[in-house]
Amino acid sequence: MRTRRHAVAAVLLSAALALAGCGSADEGAGDTKEAAAERGVAADQPANGSAASAAAPEQGRPGERGKPQQKPAGPRQHVIRTAELSVRVADAAKALGTARTAATTAGGHVAEETTERVDDDHVTSRIVLRVPQAAYDAVLARLAGTGKLLSRTAESKDVTDQVVDVESRIATQRASVARVRALMDEATELGDVVTLEGELSRRQADLESLLAQQAALKDRTTLATITLELTETEDEEGREDDDGPGFLDALSGGWNALVTAATWVGIALAAVAPWLAVLLVGYAVWRWLLRPRLPRRRTGSDTPAP
Repeated sequence: MRTRRHAVAAVLLSAALALAGCGSADEGAGDTKEAAAERGVAADQPANGSAASAAAPEQGRPGERGKPQQKPAGPRQHVIRTAELSVRVADAAKALGTARTAATTAGGHVAEETTERVDDDHVTSRIVLRVPQAAYDAVLARLAGTGKLLSRTAESKDVTDQVVDVESRIATQRASVARVRALMDEATELGDVVTLEGELSRRQADLESLLAQQAALKDRTTLATITLELTETEDEEGREDDDGPGFLDALSGGWNALVTAATWVGIALAAVAPWLAVLLVGYAVWRWLLRPRLPRRRTGSDTPAP
C-alpha cells in the first residue's frame, strides 16, 4: 500500500507541474490572442468608419456628440542612444571640466575618464558620460562647441519589442513561481517537497536572469552614452621658431657634434685597449726575454781575418 501511495503521489505531482507549465503557455497564448484581437479591431475600424460615425450620434451622450474619439495609446518607445565625438581644444583640462559640468547639470554622471600626455607637449583625454535621454541633444551640442569638431558619430537603436518581451516573460515566470510555491504548501511527502524545491530554485534563477535583463535595458534606455575624445592643439609659435635656426643654434649643433664624435672615439679606444695591452706585453717579452737568447747571425764584418 505504501508503494502504491508513493506512485500515486508522484503521478499527481507530475500532473500538477505539467498543468503549471501549460497554464504559463496558455497565458502567453491568451496575451497573443488579445493582441491579435486588438489588431483586428484596429484593422476593421477604417472599413466601418462610416457606419460608426452614423451610429455615434445616436449612442453617445448629448454633450459628447461633437468630440472626436480617442485612439488607445500604444506601448512607450524604448530607444538606446549612443554618440562618439572627437574634438580638438586649446586646453584639455578646461574642456574636461566643461564636459563634467554638462553631464552633472543634466542629471547624469561620468562613467569613465582617461588622460594621457603625448610628447611632453600636449595631452589627450577620453571621457564617457551617461546623461538622461531628454538632455541628450543639448549635452551633445555643448560638447561639440568646446573646440574644433573633428568627427561625430551617433546611433539610435529601438528595443521596444525586446523590453515588452522581457516584461511579459517576467510576469509569466512570476506566476509560475507562485504556482510551485502553492504546490509546496500542499505537499506532505518528503520526496515531493525535495522535487518541488529543485523546481522552485530553477524557476527563481530564470526569474532573476530576466530581472537582470530588464534592469540592464532600463539603464541603457534611460541614460544615453556619450564618448568624448579631446586632443590639444600643438604650439604653433614654437613650431615657427624652430623653422628659423640662428647662430647660437649652429654653434650648439657644432658643439654637440664634437662631443658626440669625441664620445665615439673614446668608445673605440676603450674597445681596443685590451688588445693593445696584450700586444704590448707580448712585445716586451719578445724584446727583453726572447731576443737576447736567439743566436746572432754572422755578417761580413764579423768574419775573422786570415
